[in-house]
Order: sequence, then C-alpha cells, then structure tokens
Amino acid sequence: MRQGDWLAMMVGVVMVGLISCGQEAPKTSVPAATSSPAAPSKSAMDSAGQAVVDSIKAPLDKSRAVEGTLEKAAGKTADTVKDATQ
Repeated sequence: MRQGDWLAMMVGVVMVGLISCGQEAPKTSVPAATSSPAAPSKSAMDSAGQAVVDSIKAPLDKSRAVEGTLEKAAGKTADTVKDATQ
C-alpha cells in the first residue's frame, strides 16, 4: 500500500472516531411538571454533574486509546517502510 493511501485511511479512521465521540447522549423521559417544582437537592445536583462528566470522559478515554493504537501502527508502518527502502 502506498504511503498516501495509508495516510488517507488513517485520517478516515480518526474522523470516524471523532464523529462517533460527538454523538448525543440518549434522552430520558422527564416526569410531568407539578404546579410548584421543588428545588433539586445538592446530592442530586452532584450526581447529575458527575453523570455529565462521566458521559464526556468515557468517549474521550476511548478516543485516546484509539489514538495510541494508531500511533503504534504508524510507527510500525514507518519502520517497515524504512527497512524496505534501505
């Protein structure tokens, strides 16, 4: 495989990874509003905040793992090409 083809393929893989990381979280059903909604408690706000952090952190961790794999593959490919041209 030519180096340009390999590079195009890797860019495509990275783009798919970035696009899939940008997916929206599934929407949950919200109970019907009452006449006077109660203020959320601090623990409910903390757990909701942590859920948001976790929903962002998980895809980022996955993308970092993919990035590491791609870097290793690129290094191996570069070594193979280097050995072949010598």
